[in-house]
Amino acid sequence: MIKKLIKRVFGAAPQIRTEGNCHIIPFEEHGVGRNGISSAARRVTDGLQAAGYSAFVVGGAVRDLLLGRHPKDFDVATDATPEEVRRVFRRSRIIGRRFRLVHVIFGEETVETSTFRRMVDAEDAQTDEHGRLLRDNEFGDQEQDAARRDFTANALFYDPATQEIFDYHDGYADIRAKILRMIGDPATRYREDPVRMLRAVRLSAKLGLKLDAATAAPIASMKNLLDNVPQARLLDEMLKMLLSGHAVECIKKLRAMNLHHGLLPMLDVILEQPQGEHFVLLALKNTDQRVREDKPVSPAFLFAALLWHEVIAAWKARQEAGVRPVPALHEAMDEVLDRQREQLAIPHRHDAVMKEIWLMQPRFEQRGGQRPLRMLTLQRFRAAYDFLVLRCESGEADGELAAWWEEFQDASEARRAEMLLPDSSPKKPRRRRRKKPAADAAQPVQAELPIA
Repeated sequence: MIKKLIKRVFGAAPQIRTEGNCHIIPFEEHGVGRNGISSAARRVTDGLQAAGYSAFVVGGAVRDLLLGRHPKDFDVATDATPEEVRRVFRRSRIIGRRFRLVHVIFGEETVETSTFRRMVDAEDAQTDEHGRLLRDNEFGDQEQDAARRDFTANALFYDPATQEIFDYHDGYADIRAKILRMIGDPATRYREDPVRMLRAVRLSAKLGLKLDAATAAPIASMKNLLDNVPQARLLDEMLKMLLSGHAVECIKKLRAMNLHHGLLPMLDVILEQPQGEHFVLLALKNTDQRVREDKPVSPAFLFAALLWHEVIAAWKARQEAGVRPVPALHEAMDEVLDRQREQLAIPHRHDAVMKEIWLMQPRFEQRGGQRPLRMLTLQRFRAAYDFLVLRCESGEADGELAAWWEEFQDASEARRAEMLLPDSSPKKPRRRRRKKPAADAAQPVQAELPIA
Protein backbone atom coordinates (compact mmCIF):
# COMPACT_ATOMS: atom_id res chain seq x y z
CA MET A 1 0.00 0.00 0.00
CA ILE A 2 2.76 2.43 0.97
CA LYS A 3 4.71 1.71 -2.25
CA LYS A 4 1.59 2.25 -4.35
CA LEU A 5 0.93 5.55 -2.54
CA ILE A 6 4.52 6.74 -3.19
CA LYS A 7 4.25 5.84 -6.88
CA ARG A 8 0.90 7.67 -7.14
CA VAL A 9 2.32 10.84 -5.51
CA PHE A 10 5.82 10.97 -6.96
CA GLY A 11 5.38 8.95 -10.14
CA ALA A 12 6.94 5.64 -11.10
CA ALA A 13 10.66 5.20 -10.56
CA PRO A 14 12.75 5.46 -13.76
CA GLN A 15 13.31 2.10 -15.36
CA ILE A 16 16.58 0.80 -16.80
CA ARG A 17 15.55 -0.88 -20.01
CA THR A 18 17.44 -3.66 -21.76
CA GLU A 19 17.99 -4.07 -25.49
CA GLY A 20 19.90 -7.21 -26.33
CA ASN A 21 23.06 -7.20 -24.18
CA CYS A 22 22.85 -3.47 -23.47
CA HIS A 23 21.38 -1.77 -20.41
CA ILE A 24 20.11 1.72 -21.25
CA ILE A 25 20.18 3.93 -18.18
CA PRO A 26 17.98 7.08 -18.23
CA PHE A 27 18.99 10.50 -16.97
CA GLU A 28 16.58 10.17 -14.01
CA GLU A 29 18.69 7.24 -12.80
CA HIS A 30 22.29 8.42 -13.39
CA GLY A 31 21.83 12.21 -13.13
CA VAL A 32 24.50 13.25 -15.66
CA GLY A 33 23.04 16.09 -17.69
CA ARG A 34 23.94 17.25 -21.18
CA ASN A 35 25.43 20.44 -19.75
CA GLY A 36 28.15 18.37 -18.08
CA ILE A 37 29.57 17.61 -21.53
CA SER A 38 31.90 20.16 -23.10
CA SER A 39 30.45 22.36 -25.83
CA ALA A 40 32.88 20.98 -28.41
CA ALA A 41 32.01 17.34 -27.64
CA ARG A 42 28.29 18.13 -27.87
CA ARG A 43 28.82 19.77 -31.26
CA VAL A 44 30.66 16.68 -32.50
CA THR A 45 27.94 14.25 -31.41
CA ASP A 46 25.16 16.56 -32.62
CA GLY A 47 26.86 17.05 -35.98
CA LEU A 48 27.43 13.34 -36.57
CA GLN A 49 23.90 12.44 -35.51
CA ALA A 50 22.46 15.12 -37.78
CA ALA A 51 24.45 13.53 -40.64
CA GLY A 52 22.80 10.16 -39.91
CA TYR A 53 25.50 8.51 -37.79
CA SER A 54 25.54 7.23 -34.22
CA ALA A 55 27.80 9.17 -31.89
CA PHE A 56 28.49 8.98 -28.16
CA VAL A 57 30.79 10.48 -25.54
CA VAL A 58 32.80 7.51 -24.26
CA GLY A 59 35.33 6.22 -21.81
CA GLY A 60 36.92 8.15 -18.98
CA ALA A 61 34.74 11.25 -19.39
CA VAL A 62 31.54 9.30 -18.67
CA ARG A 63 33.21 7.46 -15.79
CA ASP A 64 34.50 10.68 -14.22
CA LEU A 65 31.13 12.43 -14.49
CA LEU A 66 29.45 9.51 -12.70
CA LEU A 67 32.08 9.78 -9.96
CA GLY A 68 31.45 13.51 -9.58
CA ARG A 69 34.78 14.49 -11.18
CA HIS A 70 35.49 17.01 -13.91
CA PRO A 71 36.92 15.20 -16.97
CA LYS A 72 40.17 16.45 -18.50
CA ASP A 73 38.89 15.81 -22.01
CA PHE A 74 35.95 14.30 -23.86
CA ASP A 75 36.34 11.56 -26.47
CA VAL A 76 33.69 10.56 -28.98
CA ALA A 77 33.02 7.17 -30.59
CA THR A 78 30.93 6.78 -33.74
CA ASP A 79 29.96 4.34 -36.47
CA ALA A 80 31.24 6.84 -39.06
CA THR A 81 34.60 6.05 -40.65
CA PRO A 82 37.45 8.56 -40.27
CA GLU A 83 36.86 9.79 -43.83
CA GLU A 84 33.15 10.28 -43.12
CA VAL A 85 33.89 12.21 -39.93
CA ARG A 86 36.34 14.34 -41.89
CA ARG A 87 33.62 15.21 -44.41
CA VAL A 88 31.20 16.31 -41.65
CA PHE A 89 33.66 18.65 -39.95
CA ARG A 90 35.75 21.04 -42.01
CA ARG A 91 38.19 21.81 -39.19
CA SER A 92 39.39 18.25 -38.56
CA ARG A 93 42.34 16.04 -39.41
CA ILE A 94 42.95 12.30 -39.56
CA ILE A 95 45.91 11.16 -37.46
CA GLY A 96 47.68 7.84 -36.99
CA ARG A 97 48.44 5.01 -39.40
CA ARG A 98 47.79 1.78 -37.54
CA PHE A 99 44.96 3.22 -35.45
CA ARG A 100 43.37 6.11 -37.34
CA LEU A 101 41.53 8.77 -35.34
CA VAL A 102 40.04 12.13 -36.21
CA HIS A 103 40.84 15.31 -34.28
CA VAL A 104 37.89 17.67 -34.59
CA ILE A 105 38.86 21.22 -33.63
CA PHE A 106 36.60 23.84 -32.08
CA GLY A 107 38.56 26.87 -30.93
CA GLU A 108 41.10 25.74 -28.33
CA GLU A 109 39.41 22.37 -27.74
CA THR A 110 40.18 19.26 -29.77
CA VAL A 111 37.78 16.32 -29.61
CA GLU A 112 39.33 12.94 -30.39
CA THR A 113 36.83 10.96 -32.44
CA SER A 114 37.25 7.24 -33.11
CA THR A 115 35.32 4.75 -35.20
CA PHE A 116 33.84 1.73 -33.38
CA ARG A 117 36.41 -1.08 -33.27
CA ARG A 118 36.10 -4.78 -32.66
CA MET A 119 38.27 -7.46 -31.08
CA VAL A 120 40.39 -9.26 -33.66
CA ASP A 121 39.57 -12.96 -33.97
CA ALA A 122 42.19 -15.25 -32.43
CA GLU A 123 43.09 -16.84 -35.77
CA ASP A 124 43.54 -13.42 -37.39
CA ALA A 125 45.29 -11.69 -34.50
CA GLN A 126 48.92 -10.69 -34.89
CA THR A 127 50.74 -11.26 -31.60
CA ASP A 128 54.31 -11.63 -30.40
CA GLU A 129 55.66 -14.76 -28.73
CA HIS A 130 54.25 -13.63 -25.38
CA GLY A 131 50.70 -13.06 -26.67
CA ARG A 132 50.88 -9.25 -26.84
CA LEU A 133 48.62 -7.91 -29.58
CA LEU A 134 50.50 -6.22 -32.41
CA ARG A 135 47.46 -5.53 -34.58
CA ASP A 136 44.06 -4.52 -33.25
CA ASN A 137 42.44 -2.09 -35.65
CA GLU A 138 39.31 -3.55 -37.22
CA PHE A 139 36.10 -1.54 -37.49
CA GLY A 140 33.06 -2.96 -35.68
CA ASP A 141 29.81 -1.98 -34.03
CA GLN A 142 29.04 -0.36 -30.68
CA GLU A 143 28.78 -3.63 -28.73
CA GLN A 144 32.07 -4.89 -30.18
CA ASP A 145 33.70 -1.57 -29.33
CA ALA A 146 32.58 -1.91 -25.72
CA ALA A 147 33.99 -5.45 -25.50
CA ARG A 148 37.47 -4.43 -26.62
CA ARG A 149 37.83 -1.74 -23.95
CA ASP A 150 39.81 -2.60 -20.83
CA PHE A 151 37.63 -1.97 -17.76
CA THR A 152 33.86 -1.98 -17.34
CA ALA A 153 34.01 1.57 -15.95
CA ASN A 154 35.57 2.73 -19.24
CA ALA A 155 33.04 0.99 -21.50
CA LEU A 156 30.08 3.36 -21.04
CA PHE A 157 28.54 5.36 -23.91
CA TYR A 158 26.70 8.62 -23.21
CA ASP A 159 24.29 10.13 -25.73
CA PRO A 160 24.04 13.90 -25.13
CA ALA A 161 20.86 14.06 -27.26
CA THR A 162 18.84 11.68 -25.06
CA GLN A 163 21.04 11.93 -21.93
CA GLU A 164 21.06 8.12 -21.75
CA ILE A 165 23.99 5.84 -20.89
CA PHE A 166 24.50 2.62 -22.86
CA ASP A 167 26.13 -0.11 -20.75
CA TYR A 168 27.12 -3.55 -22.11
CA HIS A 169 29.24 -4.82 -19.19
CA ASP A 170 27.60 -3.57 -15.97
CA GLY A 171 30.07 -0.71 -15.72
CA TYR A 172 27.45 1.56 -14.20
CA ALA A 173 26.82 -0.89 -11.34
CA ASP A 174 30.60 -1.31 -10.83
CA ILE A 175 31.09 2.45 -10.56
CA ARG A 176 28.32 2.72 -8.00
CA ALA A 177 29.93 -0.15 -6.06
CA LYS A 178 33.38 1.54 -6.36
CA ILE A 179 34.89 -1.48 -8.12
CA LEU A 180 37.36 -1.58 -11.02
CA ARG A 181 36.82 -4.75 -13.03
CA MET A 182 38.43 -6.04 -16.21
CA ILE A 183 36.22 -6.91 -19.19
CA GLY A 184 36.70 -10.55 -20.15
CA ASP A 185 39.34 -12.90 -18.77
CA PRO A 186 41.94 -10.74 -16.95
CA ALA A 187 44.89 -13.03 -17.72
CA THR A 188 44.09 -12.97 -21.44
CA ARG A 189 43.64 -9.20 -21.46
CA TYR A 190 46.95 -8.66 -19.60
CA ARG A 191 48.71 -10.92 -22.07
CA GLU A 192 47.26 -8.88 -24.96
CA ASP A 193 48.55 -5.67 -23.40
CA PRO A 194 50.65 -5.90 -20.19
CA VAL A 195 50.39 -2.13 -19.64
CA ARG A 196 46.83 -2.82 -18.46
CA MET A 197 48.36 -4.02 -15.18
CA LEU A 198 49.82 -0.56 -14.61
CA ARG A 199 46.57 1.09 -15.71
CA ALA A 200 44.68 -1.01 -13.18
CA VAL A 201 46.94 0.28 -10.41
CA ARG A 202 46.78 3.90 -11.61
CA LEU A 203 43.02 4.05 -12.08
CA SER A 204 42.21 2.32 -8.80
CA ALA A 205 44.48 4.76 -6.93
CA LYS A 206 43.33 7.84 -8.82
CA LEU A 207 39.61 7.09 -8.66
CA GLY A 208 39.46 5.49 -5.24
CA LEU A 209 38.12 2.23 -6.70
CA LYS A 210 38.86 -1.21 -5.30
CA LEU A 211 40.40 -3.68 -7.73
CA ASP A 212 38.10 -6.61 -8.35
CA ALA A 213 39.65 -9.79 -6.91
CA ALA A 214 39.66 -11.61 -10.25
CA THR A 215 41.21 -8.55 -11.93
CA ALA A 216 44.03 -8.35 -9.39
CA ALA A 217 44.75 -12.08 -9.05
CA PRO A 218 46.88 -12.71 -12.21
CA ILE A 219 49.11 -9.63 -11.82
CA ALA A 220 51.65 -11.19 -9.47
CA SER A 221 52.41 -14.05 -11.87
CA MET A 222 52.27 -11.98 -15.06
CA LYS A 223 54.26 -8.86 -14.13
CA ASN A 224 57.30 -10.11 -16.07
CA LEU A 225 55.36 -9.47 -19.30
CA LEU A 226 56.09 -5.78 -18.76
CA ASP A 227 59.68 -6.53 -19.80
CA ASN A 228 58.43 -6.99 -23.38
CA VAL A 229 56.62 -3.65 -23.61
CA PRO A 230 58.33 -0.83 -25.58
CA GLN A 231 60.02 1.64 -23.23
CA ALA A 232 58.13 4.58 -24.71
CA ARG A 233 54.80 3.08 -23.61
CA LEU A 234 56.09 2.28 -20.14
CA LEU A 235 57.42 5.80 -19.72
CA ASP A 236 54.11 7.26 -20.90
CA GLU A 237 52.17 5.19 -18.36
CA MET A 238 54.65 5.99 -15.59
CA LEU A 239 54.33 9.72 -16.30
CA LYS A 240 50.54 9.40 -16.14
CA MET A 241 50.96 7.85 -12.70
CA LEU A 242 53.41 10.44 -11.43
CA LEU A 243 51.41 13.38 -12.80
CA SER A 244 47.94 12.05 -11.96
CA GLY A 245 47.57 14.09 -8.78
CA HIS A 246 47.59 10.78 -6.88
CA ALA A 247 51.21 9.75 -7.34
CA VAL A 248 51.67 8.77 -3.68
CA GLU A 249 48.75 6.35 -3.80
CA CYS A 250 49.96 4.97 -7.14
CA ILE A 251 53.48 4.30 -5.87
CA LYS A 252 52.15 2.64 -2.71
CA LYS A 253 49.91 0.37 -4.80
CA LEU A 254 52.81 -0.46 -7.13
CA ARG A 255 54.87 -1.54 -4.16
CA ALA A 256 51.99 -3.46 -2.58
CA MET A 257 51.51 -5.43 -5.81
CA ASN A 258 55.29 -5.77 -6.35
CA LEU A 259 55.04 -4.03 -9.72
CA HIS A 260 57.64 -1.32 -9.08
CA HIS A 261 60.72 -3.53 -9.57
CA GLY A 262 62.44 -2.83 -12.86
CA LEU A 263 60.24 0.11 -13.87
CA LEU A 264 62.10 2.75 -11.92
CA PRO A 265 65.30 1.33 -10.44
CA MET A 266 65.42 4.15 -7.93
CA LEU A 267 62.20 2.88 -6.36
CA ASP A 268 63.79 -0.53 -5.80
CA VAL A 269 66.48 1.02 -3.60
CA ILE A 270 65.39 4.44 -2.40
CA LEU A 271 62.01 3.46 -1.01
CA GLU A 272 63.77 0.92 1.19
CA GLN A 273 65.93 3.67 2.77
CA PRO A 274 64.17 5.74 5.46
CA GLN A 275 65.62 9.10 4.42
CA GLY A 276 65.30 8.31 0.70
CA GLU A 277 61.69 7.21 1.09
CA HIS A 278 60.83 10.36 3.05
CA PHE A 279 62.41 12.57 0.38
CA VAL A 280 60.64 10.79 -2.51
CA LEU A 281 57.24 10.88 -0.80
CA LEU A 282 57.67 14.60 -0.09
CA ALA A 283 58.46 15.19 -3.78
CA LEU A 284 55.41 13.18 -4.85
CA LYS A 285 53.13 14.96 -2.36
CA ASN A 286 54.42 18.30 -3.61
CA THR A 287 53.68 17.25 -7.20
CA ASP A 288 50.21 15.98 -6.28
CA GLN A 289 49.41 19.29 -4.62
CA ARG A 290 50.52 21.28 -7.67
CA VAL A 291 48.46 19.07 -10.00
CA ARG A 292 45.34 19.52 -7.87
CA GLU A 293 45.87 23.28 -7.83
CA ASP A 294 46.31 23.34 -11.64
CA LYS A 295 49.86 24.63 -11.29
CA PRO A 296 52.53 23.68 -13.86
CA VAL A 297 54.50 20.53 -13.10
CA SER A 298 57.90 19.66 -14.55
CA PRO A 299 58.58 15.97 -15.28
CA ALA A 300 62.30 16.80 -15.24
CA PHE A 301 62.04 18.13 -11.68
CA LEU A 302 60.19 15.00 -10.57
CA PHE A 303 62.71 12.66 -12.18
CA ALA A 304 65.51 14.68 -10.60
CA ALA A 305 63.92 14.12 -7.20
CA LEU A 306 63.37 10.40 -7.79
CA LEU A 307 66.98 9.86 -8.87
CA TRP A 308 68.66 12.21 -6.39
CA HIS A 309 69.66 9.64 -3.77
CA GLU A 310 71.10 7.40 -6.45
CA VAL A 311 73.22 10.36 -7.56
CA ILE A 312 74.30 11.04 -3.97
CA ALA A 313 75.43 7.42 -3.51
CA ALA A 314 77.41 7.40 -6.77
CA TRP A 315 78.88 10.84 -5.98
CA LYS A 316 80.05 9.73 -2.54
CA ALA A 317 81.63 6.56 -3.95
CA ARG A 318 83.64 8.53 -6.48
CA GLN A 319 84.88 11.03 -3.91
CA GLU A 320 85.97 8.17 -1.66
CA ALA A 321 87.91 6.83 -4.65
CA GLY A 322 89.83 10.10 -4.80
CA VAL A 323 87.92 12.03 -7.48
CA ARG A 324 87.49 15.72 -6.73
CA PRO A 325 83.93 16.79 -5.80
CA VAL A 326 82.84 18.57 -8.99
CA PRO A 327 84.17 15.97 -11.47
CA ALA A 328 82.82 13.26 -9.17
CA LEU A 329 79.33 14.78 -9.33
CA HIS A 330 79.42 14.95 -13.14
CA GLU A 331 80.48 11.30 -13.34
CA ALA A 332 77.81 10.25 -10.84
CA MET A 333 75.05 11.98 -12.81
CA ASP A 334 76.05 10.28 -16.05
CA GLU A 335 76.28 6.87 -14.37
CA VAL A 336 72.81 7.12 -12.82
CA LEU A 337 71.15 8.33 -16.02
CA ASP A 338 72.82 5.61 -18.09
CA ARG A 339 71.72 2.92 -15.63
CA GLN A 340 68.16 4.25 -15.60
CA ARG A 341 67.95 4.17 -19.39
CA GLU A 342 68.68 0.46 -19.46
CA GLN A 343 65.19 -0.18 -18.06
CA LEU A 344 63.06 2.93 -18.50
CA ALA A 345 64.46 5.55 -20.83
CA ILE A 346 63.99 9.09 -19.57
CA PRO A 347 64.00 11.37 -22.66
CA HIS A 348 67.29 13.18 -23.21
CA ARG A 349 65.46 16.51 -23.29
CA HIS A 350 65.10 16.26 -19.49
CA ASP A 351 68.82 15.63 -18.89
CA ALA A 352 69.96 19.25 -18.97
CA VAL A 353 67.32 20.40 -16.48
CA MET A 354 67.98 17.51 -14.10
CA LYS A 355 71.74 18.09 -14.18
CA GLU A 356 71.37 21.82 -13.57
CA ILE A 357 69.19 21.16 -10.52
CA TRP A 358 71.66 18.63 -9.14
CA LEU A 359 74.76 20.74 -9.84
CA MET A 360 73.31 23.74 -8.02
CA GLN A 361 72.71 21.86 -4.77
CA PRO A 362 76.32 22.04 -3.48
CA ARG A 363 76.49 25.65 -4.65
CA PHE A 364 73.76 26.61 -2.16
CA GLU A 365 76.37 26.05 0.55
CA GLN A 366 78.45 28.92 -0.88
CA ARG A 367 77.01 32.07 0.69
CA GLY A 368 80.00 34.40 0.49
CA GLY A 369 81.37 36.78 -2.09
CA GLN A 370 79.50 37.26 -5.36
CA ARG A 371 78.45 33.61 -5.73
CA PRO A 372 74.94 33.96 -4.21
CA LEU A 373 74.21 36.96 -6.44
CA ARG A 374 75.29 35.02 -9.52
CA MET A 375 73.10 32.10 -8.41
CA LEU A 376 69.99 34.30 -8.48
CA THR A 377 70.54 35.05 -12.17
CA LEU A 378 70.59 31.39 -13.27
CA GLN A 379 67.62 30.17 -15.31
CA ARG A 380 66.95 27.12 -13.12
CA PHE A 381 67.47 28.86 -9.81
CA ARG A 382 63.82 28.62 -8.70
CA ALA A 383 63.58 24.92 -9.52
CA ALA A 384 66.88 24.24 -7.75
CA TYR A 385 65.71 26.24 -4.73
CA ASP A 386 62.43 24.25 -4.55
CA PHE A 387 64.60 21.12 -4.69
CA LEU A 388 66.68 22.45 -1.79
CA VAL A 389 63.50 23.03 0.25
CA LEU A 390 62.53 19.37 -0.24
CA ARG A 391 65.99 18.30 0.93
CA CYS A 392 65.64 20.43 4.06
CA GLU A 393 62.11 19.18 4.80
CA SER A 394 63.30 15.58 4.52
CA GLY A 395 66.13 16.23 7.01
CA GLU A 396 68.88 15.75 4.44
CA ALA A 397 70.00 19.41 4.63
CA ASP A 398 69.85 21.99 7.40
CA GLY A 399 66.61 23.95 7.35
CA GLU A 400 68.55 27.15 8.09
CA LEU A 401 70.03 26.93 4.59
CA ALA A 402 66.64 27.09 2.85
CA ALA A 403 65.51 29.88 5.19
CA TRP A 404 68.63 31.94 4.35
CA TRP A 405 68.04 31.59 0.60
CA GLU A 406 64.33 32.35 0.97
CA GLU A 407 65.16 35.68 2.63
CA PHE A 408 68.08 36.44 0.35
CA GLN A 409 65.94 36.20 -2.81
CA ASP A 410 63.60 39.01 -1.78
CA ALA A 411 65.98 41.13 0.32
CA SER A 412 67.09 44.63 -0.59
CA GLU A 413 70.62 45.24 -1.81
CA ALA A 414 71.61 46.58 1.61
CA ARG A 415 70.17 43.56 3.39
CA ARG A 416 71.84 41.17 0.95
CA ALA A 417 75.19 42.82 1.69
CA GLU A 418 74.59 42.22 5.42
CA MET A 419 73.61 38.59 4.87
CA LEU A 420 76.62 37.60 2.80
CA LEU A 421 79.08 35.51 4.78
CA PRO A 422 82.85 35.95 4.62
CA ASP A 423 84.13 34.35 1.44
CA SER A 424 86.18 31.45 2.78
CA SER A 425 86.32 29.47 -0.45
CA PRO A 426 89.83 28.89 -1.81
CA LYS A 427 90.87 31.46 -4.35
CA LYS A 428 92.15 30.36 -7.69
CA PRO A 429 95.79 31.43 -8.17
CA ARG A 430 96.00 34.33 -10.54
CA ARG A 431 97.94 33.54 -13.67
CA ARG A 432 100.84 35.88 -14.27
CA ARG A 433 100.72 37.42 -17.69
CA ARG A 434 103.88 36.97 -19.68
CA LYS A 435 105.48 40.20 -20.80
CA LYS A 436 106.12 40.48 -24.47
CA PRO A 437 109.84 41.02 -25.26
CA ALA A 438 110.58 44.67 -25.95
CA ALA A 439 111.50 45.53 -29.51
CA ASP A 440 115.19 46.16 -30.10
CA ALA A 441 115.42 49.95 -30.14
CA ALA A 442 118.76 49.88 -32.01
CA GLN A 443 117.28 47.96 -34.93
CA PRO A 444 115.92 50.36 -37.53
CA VAL A 445 112.36 49.92 -38.63
CA GLN A 446 112.24 48.92 -42.26
CA ALA A 447 109.79 50.96 -44.26
CA GLU A 448 107.41 49.08 -46.46
CA LEU A 449 108.29 49.80 -50.04
CA PRO A 450 105.75 49.86 -52.78
CA ILE A 451 105.98 46.93 -55.17
CA ALA A 452 107.03 48.05 -58.61
